[in-house]
Amino acid sequence: MKHTLLLLISLVVLPAFAQSPNTAQLQAITQKHDRASYADLNEFLSIPNDAHINGQMQPNVEWLRRAFEQRGFNVATLPTPTNPLILAEKMASVATANNAAGTPKTLLLYMHFDGQPVRPNQWQQPDPYKPVLKQRGSDGNWTAMDWAKLQTDYNPEWRIFGRSSSDDKGPIAMLLTALTAMEQEKIPQRYNLKVILDSEEEIGSPHLAKTVLENKDKLKADVLLVMDGGRHLSNLPTLIYGCRGIATVTLTTFGPRGPQHSGHYGNYAPNPALRMAQLLAGMKDEEGRVTIPGYYDGVKIDEKAARLLAAVPDDPAQIAKTVGMTTPDRVGRNYQEALQYPSLNIRGLSSAYVGQQAGTVIPDRAIAELDLRLVPETAPERLISLIRGYIEGKGYKVLDHEPTEDERMKFPKLIQMQAGHEMLPFRTDIGIQEDIWLTRAMVRAFGREPIKIRMTGGSVPIVPFLRTLNIPAIHVPMVNLDNNQHAPNENLRLGNYVEGVMTWLGILTN
Repeated sequence: MKHTLLLLISLVVLPAFAQSPNTAQLQAITQKHDRASYADLNEFLSIPNDAHINGQMQPNVEWLRRAFEQRGFNVATLPTPTNPLILAEKMASVATANNAAGTPKTLLLYMHFDGQPVRPNQWQQPDPYKPVLKQRGSDGNWTAMDWAKLQTDYNPEWRIFGRSSSDDKGPIAMLLTALTAMEQEKIPQRYNLKVILDSEEEIGSPHLAKTVLENKDKLKADVLLVMDGGRHLSNLPTLIYGCRGIATVTLTTFGPRGPQHSGHYGNYAPNPALRMAQLLAGMKDEEGRVTIPGYYDGVKIDEKAARLLAAVPDDPAQIAKTVGMTTPDRVGRNYQEALQYPSLNIRGLSSAYVGQQAGTVIPDRAIAELDLRLVPETAPERLISLIRGYIEGKGYKVLDHEPTEDERMKFPKLIQMQAGHEMLPFRTDIGIQEDIWLTRAMVRAFGREPIKIRMTGGSVPIVPFLRTLNIPAIHVPMVNLDNNQHAPNENLRLGNYVEGVMTWLGILTN
């Protein structure tokens, strides 16, 4: 009934748009055009997109080239040693560009079209690259529906399951739908648009910084908008002004040259798994705070920042229930404050074997994978140096290689330390002109102020844009936070897809 009512409204309110469409008009436009877009969404999600696999990204490049060219964009590929990036450009309409406001602003939009690897046997559908429409039953389980239902009915709680449905092909499809709606409704394009589409975000965008530098004139813009990641846990419209960065470290402690019988050598040969456990346990206190001196240096939360963080409507009980815990770590006074500090996370541990493969051995080594979430006040090299100093303070000889025989005989405690993947953080001031403009667009789309988050925990590789182009960046997440991104059964809530189209329309017509 709601869908039909909005279609009737659209017959009255859609004839021309000399002014920006209001909330009701944006809803009507979205409802008029969303159904026609689901075929494209299905087709796009059906193209495998693991950047680790040679040849998988090129069909995505060709699909996107056609999609943007059909909507009047000039499309170029920006080559890299592996997979190219895509740059799609479309200038503001002549009528808009020549208005009293002067030269139109240029929006640079960043999204990515590669996805995380899939393990098909962990998905509750035959193929992660064949999207499935599902609804949740009273028992909490998801059951498949006929995709054709999208043409005859609408339930915002239905979900589309498939790799990259939320991260990040869904938002790209929302943009394409909004562009089609604007063209068919003859809504003038008020800004110059540049859309940069990353083909290797999920593997750290190793060539992005160099590509941005080489194409800085082509990418010149007034503001960067990032459409990646999920909304606030409440699923209300959200704006995010910063993202933590990330650095990774691999630690390997060494014991005997090879695994030894625990009966023969227990109490005699040092156990590298125990040594690793002791090292890691000493890095944090019982409330989760890093104990390495200087780790949090430089991070200050003043009164204004504290008010902004406290204004985010987080529900600690809801977070605890969602995550499955009772008491959080005490790095900050609340969840938002916790995200303003660098983290030290053990993301993986390995030594010998467990379960039915377990044996009575002293292992030859133990491996720990760490990720450090960065904030603007913390340089990755400084944090890594502090960790190295802490380990050396425990009597270890730190190596960048496997120990030689001479090193085994010379040093009683050996560890290999390797720094890996790195992505820098960013943070934009709340209240700048671009924020005021974007907030106005969100209010017009949804009739309410968006939730404003100073910094989110995830990482996006956009710092090269900020440093090279010297422009501010604001993150506009559109998808449901509980989308299982990076995991099996990734999904996109249908209501978020529709509201994402409205978000794009609100921004592009503001």
